[in-house]
Amino acid sequence: MNYDADVIIIGGGIVGCATAMRLLQARPSLKLLLIDKEIKLAQHQTGRNSGVIHSGLYYKPGSLKAHNCREGYQQLLQFCQEEEISHQICGKLVIATSLEEIPKLEALYSRGLANGLKNLRQVSQSEIREIEPDCSSVAGLLVPETGIVDYGEVTEKYREKIQKMGGEFRLGEEIVDIRNSQNCVEVIGKKQTRTTKILVTCAGLHSDRLAQKTENKLPVRILPFRGEYYKLKESAKKFVRNLIYPVPNPAFPFLGVHFTRMINGDIECGPNAVLAFGREAYQKTDFNWKDTWETLTWPGFHKVARQYWREGLGEMHRSISRKAFVKALQKLVPAIQSEHLEPAQSGIRAQACDLQGNLLDDFHIRFSDRIIQVCNAPSPAATASLAIGKHLATEALLRLA
Repeated sequence: MNYDADVIIIGGGIVGCATAMRLLQARPSLKLLLIDKEIKLAQHQTGRNSGVIHSGLYYKPGSLKAHNCREGYQQLLQFCQEEEISHQICGKLVIATSLEEIPKLEALYSRGLANGLKNLRQVSQSEIREIEPDCSSVAGLLVPETGIVDYGEVTEKYREKIQKMGGEFRLGEEIVDIRNSQNCVEVIGKKQTRTTKILVTCAGLHSDRLAQKTENKLPVRILPFRGEYYKLKESAKKFVRNLIYPVPNPAFPFLGVHFTRMINGDIECGPNAVLAFGREAYQKTDFNWKDTWETLTWPGFHKVARQYWREGLGEMHRSISRKAFVKALQKLVPAIQSEHLEPAQSGIRAQACDLQGNLLDDFHIRFSDRIIQVCNAPSPAATASLAIGKHLATEALLRLA
């Protein structure tokens, strides 16, 4: 049979591009095509995050997140050094602001050690003052391996290398159906139908919809959570040197508002985590009926709502009330005032939820004979992109053998 490609990848974010690059590095003769519905790469989760190079502190030891984050961390640093991509390993502080948070901080320290973090250490209030003079705390963790980078720039460098190795891109083409036949996979776009031996989908916010094309009873759905940010005005940047995070609430699967110095010199404040009424509803007033209906009718969502309604109301309050948002920031840096903030770009996290109402805490990849579907790849997927890409490339090449 005459195939249009040996491998087609759907999704032009950092994971899709990393997978394409890894495939061509492993097998340069491969005929590879990457398709994305946007006219530019990295337009959603990749291009709308704050650019943190994660060390692997938070993730359950032995999980895909923990393994791929640690492995991908080293690969990403090497890639940035070789390709002269601007990045910094500046470290971050995780801050306990009350005595009640200290046991959680100690548990986080133990998890970091189990995941192999280097030079991780507990720091006292006086040490924290030396690192971040305006920070309020009773205790903290210093995470020296955390860094910052522009993941859009990293993705663009992946693109350059893919094209040099002969890979092709088709941007601005939405995929409407996938058919897995006996001899090939048909990838049906609005403009053209293509055939391939192997299909890999890395579609982020729309990953479950693509997976459902060939798996009718898919047991997970994407719930979109909007993260809203402010950034510090120039006059207030003096209050934050690098990255300051709170101790995460184990009852809620998000990290809480924090401060992040970005590679361009901006300092982001946030995000909160509010249910979005659309998978690309980046503005508070954006609304998509289809997306909202799919969320509200998913049985797992009902259980999530029952379990996290208090935390959800708090996130909504911080979304509506700038005063409430500032109050959360002041727990970490009391000097921050409302007049120090200006609105910044928001992002949407594609969070997979199963039928039982579990918000999947790990990467979730589904395999069949010809199709590999990435159905959950939230943070730290950008940090781990080269490791995830290598794993997906290995699985794809096994299916080509």
